[in-house]
Amino acid sequence: MQGLPSTERNPRSATIFGIHYYEWRSVREMSRKAAVRRSLTFSRLTTAAPIRNLPLRRNVLAYELAPLPYDYAALEPTIDEATMKLHHDKHHATYVTNLNGAIEKHPDLGKHSPEDLIKNLNNIPEDIRGVVRNSGGGHVNHTMFWAIMKPGGGGEPTGKIGEQIAKDFGSFEDFKKQFNETTAKQFGSGWGWLVFDGKLKIVTTPNQDNPISSGHYPILGNDVWEHAYYLKYNNRRPEYLAAWWNVVNWDEVNKRFEEASK
Repeated sequence: MQGLPSTERNPRSATIFGIHYYEWRSVREMSRKAAVRRSLTFSRLTTAAPIRNLPLRRNVLAYELAPLPYDYAALEPTIDEATMKLHHDKHHATYVTNLNGAIEKHPDLGKHSPEDLIKNLNNIPEDIRGVVRNSGGGHVNHTMFWAIMKPGGGGEPTGKIGEQIAKDFGSFEDFKKQFNETTAKQFGSGWGWLVFDGKLKIVTTPNQDNPISSGHYPILGNDVWEHAYYLKYNNRRPEYLAAWWNVVNWDEVNKRFEEASK
């Protein structure tokens, strides 16, 4: 090519754009060999068995829905299997999802327990306070609810809580009557609670509000949202309340009473 020096006349001193010819040829040959190696490698990869997509690492959530501590049908005939599936897998799961969605906006809050969040609602940023109150409350309430029930539960309360109920209400039957009547009157959706403030008290809250937000540790609570009982009891809330005592886990209630008494 015109303009390039002749390598035949003086191959040792010939240069191409300032690079000695032998150096340039050596580099060119190395580049050609590297290209061949890359081509062979690519060929082996594309002719091998297809590589399956590796599962992506799932996002770490601040809060998760724990499985029920018993089978869906374990509380029958008091609470039917269909209600338990709907209640746990749909309603409770939605509270957890919504709570995590709120915490994503303020990730630092994820280091706190859901109990701490609803205990200090005034310290929650205003843009997510309502979600934390409703969905955080729903998560805390239902986590307790599953724990204070068990297959083969019910009967007379035992231990310290049994003694305290007799002291503050006269008898278990009197306590049940008062609890059921008070909770049945809760307008719309809400909960009936047993709290301890030096003395056992029965209170109700609307929606998913929890007594912990008012400084009262709940020892026991019953969900009177319609999704908790409507498939089996329809609009017969008093009938559901009366039957619910057959599945109460008094061992867990005693643990919660011990915690409230500290």
